[in-house]
Amino acid sequence: MHLIHKVRAWARSIKRDALTLWFARRHPDAPLISKLLAAFVVAYALSPIDLIPDFIPVLGYVDDVLLLPGLIWLAIRLLPASVLDAARLEAETWITGRRDKPRSVVGAAVIISIWLIVAVAISLWAARHFQFGV
Repeated sequence: MHLIHKVRAWARSIKRDALTLWFARRHPDAPLISKLLAAFVVAYALSPIDLIPDFIPVLGYVDDVLLLPGLIWLAIRLLPASVLDAARLEAETWITGRRDKPRSVVGAAVIISIWLIVAVAISLWAARHFQFGV
């Protein structure tokens, strides 16, 4: 049972840190690189569409278990302490207010765009290498 509590606490900290980045990306004292990374991470985290769909065995959960927490960790580390403290306070206030999780339409659009680019690239590669229709 002890492991379950640790996993739940870790999941709550990931949720809090994602919301922290949501608020940090708008903070005027955050450096540009931090804002850009935070915006990307938040858009991806709040997107209803995953880069690697969960139905793909093993790989489907890589983004949820490794990629997303790693990006959140990096974005948090790039923030100045004052920005991080202010954003964490806003995130805690948001969480205790039990508001709905924000959604990112931009994040979904970015993921869909990536999938479309990959599909077109694979189609072009396959057409060149397999001479379809010839």
